Amino acid sequence: MGKTIVALKNVNKWYGNNHVVKDLNLEVPEGEFLTLLGPSGCGKTTTLRMIAGFEDASSGQIEVQGESVEEKEPYQRDVNTVFQSYSLFPHMNVFDNIAYGPRIRKVPKDQIKKDVEEMLRLVRMTGYEERKPDALSGGQKQRIAIARALINNPRVLLLDEPLGALDLKLRKQMQIELKRLQKKLGITFIYVTHDQEEAMSMSDRIAVMKDGIILQIDSPMEIYDRPNCRFVADFIGESNILSGKVLEIEGELMTVATPDGNVQTKGTGFAAGEEIDISVRTEYLSCSIEPADRFNIKARIRDFTNMGTVIKTSVMTASGKELRISAFEQDRSLQEGQEVYLSWRPEKSVPIHREQKEVEA
Repeated sequence: MGKTIVALKNVNKWYGNNHVVKDLNLEVPEGEFLTLLGPSGCGKTTTLRMIAGFEDASSGQIEVQGESVEEKEPYQRDVNTVFQSYSLFPHMNVFDNIAYGPRIRKVPKDQIKKDVEEMLRLVRMTGYEERKPDALSGGQKQRIAIARALINNPRVLLLDEPLGALDLKLRKQMQIELKRLQKKLGITFIYVTHDQEEAMSMSDRIAVMKDGIILQIDSPMEIYDRPNCRFVADFIGESNILSGKVLEIEGELMTVATPDGNVQTKGTGFAAGEEIDISVRTEYLSCSIEPADRFNIKARIRDFTNMGTVIKTSVMTASGKELRISAFEQDRSLQEGQEVYLSWRPEKSVPIHREQKEVEA
């Protein structure tokens, strides 16, 4: 991890009796693409707005480039913000929208022209200088909003669900463009979204938030493969969550009794008799006519759904728990209504302690 450019230290935010952000600690290194990810109301946008200066922290310290910024106005913090609503000036053309910041700072006209042309080239909007915002598509407006922020040479760019108003295809295109820009410019991006697929595809690290707390912060693949609590396992990607009690432990292998039968998982730091949850990604769950070694959990196939790239199989256990399986092709020997045995490779499942405390960055 490189030099820290943004740091939050024991930051809290209260709205009356509502404790929105709780003792939040976070360090963001220079040049990182960090995403704050979580459901609506988890505190991610409030956290971003406190960094930007649009909200005051109730307590704690916020630093940008090692300097406390709580007493600074937003324009004094060396950060810029891009919003979902674009916030372009409708009466100005593209050139004037992008040039607004430098003009306020009294940058010479020749330099402004040069910088605007460079920004247009970066966001691939050369030739649109004279157009007004109402003549642009949603994706084009967002590119101009990004260019208007980047022209101010911020050390940190804050993005508050900037792609939320775009259709699916355009959103995916803009995800690629944003990541390309961030890599090219080396600017620190702090990005807010509730879309876990968006976070997975763009981020260097993801901070998963719930109820004003960061539950886990790590690389996308580490969070996907090793979620540290039930909420993260369920929120990121598609997981099957089974509950059970550890029967016996042999090295890192554990036999766990679930309401529908015994299963195996692999992990350390657990005790015999402990109540745990097990997360199994849908692509790692298998069903077969015969039981696998040390697995005796049964289910009945409910239906198959062709999703284009994968076939999703829904099964129901005797206890009434629905589980999902994803595969590239359907096993034609299996039929709806058929009874099957479920299993997985123990190392592809994640045992989770029932009580999981907040994990700080």
